[in-house]
Amino acid sequence: MNTRNVSPPRRGLLLGLAAAGVSLGLAGCGFKLREAPVFAFKSLSVSGNSAMINQIRRELRATGTVTVLPPEDASKADVILEVLGEDRNRIVISTNSAGLVRELQLQLKVRFRLRTPAGKDLLTAGDVSQTRDLSFNETNALAKEGEADLLFRDMQSDIAQQLMRRLAAVKQI
Repeated sequence: MNTRNVSPPRRGLLLGLAAAGVSLGLAGCGFKLREAPVFAFKSLSVSGNSAMINQIRRELRATGTVTVLPPEDASKADVILEVLGEDRNRIVISTNSAGLVRELQLQLKVRFRLRTPAGKDLLTAGDVSQTRDLSFNETNALAKEGEADLLFRDMQSDIAQQLMRRLAAVKQI
């Protein structure tokens, strides 16, 4: 259909009908935006002070449904999130003929567990990891170091989001 020959009011009607059709198609397939997670607990304590732990605290506070208690009040919390380890690695995955690094793989792995103050494990020790590839050029080493820092922050954010989904999977304390 040629839209140049359609009058402006009719064109608006056709565009409206097309938008409604797309909306119905998306609703019919089960698509919906990701909602804030619903947790089985109202308060949580996380000990530590690394960048990863601070990101997790920010994510928890952003949900608005969980009170994040300081580590000294862990006995008053419904659950305790323990970050057992955090590993940041840089692995050389390719070099040139002179033996200089051309590509790196950045890895971030966080090991955690969720338990009650009484010691009951709600989520046994598990880990979440992310990897990113980074091309490397020794003439731009400082810029590549900054890029690696940005990639680590991005992985940190992704891991915090994954951790929120795992915490939301706990249905009862």
